Amino acid sequence: MFRIGGYLYRVLIQYLLGVSGYGIVSLVLPLQNVLVLITSAGVPPAVAKYVAEYHAKNDDYMVKMVIKTSAKIMLITSVFATLLIFLLANPLAPILHWQPNIIILFQIIGLITPFSIILGLVRGIFQGYQDMNSILLSRAVEQVFVIILAVSLILLGWYVLGAVIGTIIEFATAAVVSLLLFKEKIWKDIKGAKKTLNHFEELGLAKKLLIFSLPVTIVGLAELALFDTGTYIINIFLNETYVGYYNIVSPVSRLALVISSSLAVAMLPATSEALSLNNKNMIKKYVAHSYRYMILVLIPLCVIIILFSKPILAIMFPGAPLAYLFAGGALKILIVAMAFFSIYVVSSSISQGLGKPYLPMYFLILGSIVNLVLTVALVPLYGLNGAAVATAVATFLIMIFTTRKILIITNSQLPFVNLAKIIFASVLMGIIIGLIPKTVMGLLIALLIFPYTYIFILAFTGALEKRDLTILNKFGYKLGPLSGPFMK
Repeated sequence: MFRIGGYLYRVLIQYLLGVSGYGIVSLVLPLQNVLVLITSAGVPPAVAKYVAEYHAKNDDYMVKMVIKTSAKIMLITSVFATLLIFLLANPLAPILHWQPNIIILFQIIGLITPFSIILGLVRGIFQGYQDMNSILLSRAVEQVFVIILAVSLILLGWYVLGAVIGTIIEFATAAVVSLLLFKEKIWKDIKGAKKTLNHFEELGLAKKLLIFSLPVTIVGLAELALFDTGTYIINIFLNETYVGYYNIVSPVSRLALVISSSLAVAMLPATSEALSLNNKNMIKKYVAHSYRYMILVLIPLCVIIILFSKPILAIMFPGAPLAYLFAGGALKILIVAMAFFSIYVVSSSISQGLGKPYLPMYFLILGSIVNLVLTVALVPLYGLNGAAVATAVATFLIMIFTTRKILIITNSQLPFVNLAKIIFASVLMGIIIGLIPKTVMGLLIALLIFPYTYIFILAFTGALEKRDLTILNKFGYKLGPLSGPFMK
């Protein structure tokens, strides 16, 4: 649901501001994400972990100390990050080809700092208490307000500034709501807890929180660098309009990540459970099945998006009719890049479940560096396609390195024969579906017939396995009125 909200925000902003205005907003959004990450110092996941541990032991005082110590850490890092933005905005402007209006926007976005601290901290606490309803409520408030406020301010004539101010007010509103929920649900029960924790013990707690949060911060920054390097390099060698077109196709290419994220969430606890039971055969089974099911769903999805990228862009970004002309090639390359990254996400989740969180981090950092070097080299020569190729090469490398390492660690083997059949079925399905006109109506027809075509080809080639049929039956019965036609 929240991914849909994010897409809706981008679509509306682009429609109201045009491609160039949307390009300027696209230059500001990555900095906002970096600022939120640095100000939180990766602490919210650590808060969730240690709050959950102490809450399970009914140690309310230590829960309170984790919250207070985390707040102090985040306050220090937020002051540092905000000052850094204000001081570096002007010196960086000539290097990154920022116009004066962009410099002001970069400095204004620093106002989200106090609200991002509250949001990150309180959501970490809610996660530790497993209060997902409060997290969902704060996120819903955040997305609803950013869309309403940004659109309203833009319509009032505030242009790009309206989008930025809307974001700041949205953070503030969500922070207030989260704080009220925290005070009502949690703080009233722990505020009276008393115990003695001296200065050195509190420093030890802070150290423990920082050690846990450091890889979270590094991975977050590396992932942002991997995805947003192209945005800034394109602005240096081209202009905001090209930045806008690139950031129109970029979110479309990430549709495949929805699948990988869902599978990754399931793989982490499953792998951890198998590891705790010391069941090596179960681990091997999980590893093989996770990659197989990822590819089983991912490849046909990518084929459909590549074939019908023009009508998909027309539906998602009707305010940019020339998007396919300017960035259609980049979109197709980025779809492949996101397929590579989707497989990396699953590998990373398995690695974390095996108790090796640093392994995917190293490869992600390497990929970010490769992406930066290639983007600088290729954008002047090939424009948007060059940025997309750089991302594709980088994601391919981190996919290969991480997956290979996982297979070695778990002593697992991929079902190569079955995977070859799946790839063949996807390509053949693409050839058949490719005969349909590349229009909006053609896209709808393709979405209706491609599941049946794909499943038939999988069955014909022997790529389907017995457990696949069981899963299909369960899925078919959940389709309500459509279950009859599907099951036939």
